[in-house]
Amino acid sequence: MLHWILILLLIAAVASLLGFRGVAGASAGIAKILIFIVLVILIIALFTGVIIVA
Repeated sequence: MLHWILILLLIAAVASLLGFRGVAGASAGIAKILIFIVLVILIIALFTGVIIVA
């Protein structure tokens, strides 16, 4: 999923440089949603003990 986030952020950056504001906004919005999902999954994994930080 992190791979998709990086791709969407790259698309947003290139689109904004080329002046495609709609595409840039849409891809940045989707990337924000995916970042939120990844953070929620990470926090749940930390609290349930799936990931142990020593």
